[in-house]
Amino acid sequence: MTLRIHALFHVGFEDLSFIGQWANNHGHTITYTRFYNEDSLPQQDTFDWLIIMGGPMSIHDEKKFPWLADEKRFIKQSIDNGKNVIGICLGAQLIAHCLGAIVKPSGVKEIGWLPIELTEEGKNHSLLQKLPKQAFTVFHWHGDGFDCPKGATAIATSGAWANQGFIYQTRLHKELESFVIGWQCHFEVTQDSMVKMVEHGRDEIQKELNNYPKSVQSSAEIIEHGNKYIEDNNAWLATILDTLSNV
Repeated sequence: MTLRIHALFHVGFEDLSFIGQWANNHGHTITYTRFYNEDSLPQQDTFDWLIIMGGPMSIHDEKKFPWLADEKRFIKQSIDNGKNVIGICLGAQLIAHCLGAIVKPSGVKEIGWLPIELTEEGKNHSLLQKLPKQAFTVFHWHGDGFDCPKGATAIATSGAWANQGFIYQTRLHKELESFVIGWQCHFEVTQDSMVKMVEHGRDEIQKELNNYPKSVQSSAEIIEHGNKYIEDNNAWLATILDTLSNV
């Protein structure tokens, strides 16, 4: 089945990356709302999946980014309509907020290739069967964290912040066999997209290296580790997307 995927972009240097490759390889169509270009949001009946990407802003920055209010309403509407909704980093935080969970600074920055581990519920979830059962390394870039939304399943954790991911379903999602998924980490990064993120975030990296030396890596470390971990991260993400599209 050909899927109509709509993606929400908050900055030009955080795009679909591997997700775009996966969609193109499977013949799915992709449309975009680039909030930084003042793109309009689509009608709900024009897409099947919604993917919400990351960005350096906070979900609470509506005064600086007024489109956040419209985006939140749109995400909530998509959830209420039972669509498959995937949120990455800021995208996951926006979903958590729309589901009534608290999103706030975690008290620590995680920037770089750092381990997470699936919870017992995560290990047993049908969408995550091909992910490692032991701790595995993923790409992080966040300072805010979310509480697990009420009614959602917490699927991953790390030493720095307990809630690294969740899966949620309304009654309609269960009827449609669709899901809402939020990940703090970036399974989707490719070598090119990771380098773009590092280039745009060098000042933040340098600042936070001094503040959080145990959970922030240097630009050189991030790029070096990417050579080791990107292929596995993309492969794990592909298994989730494949499973989700075949449910």
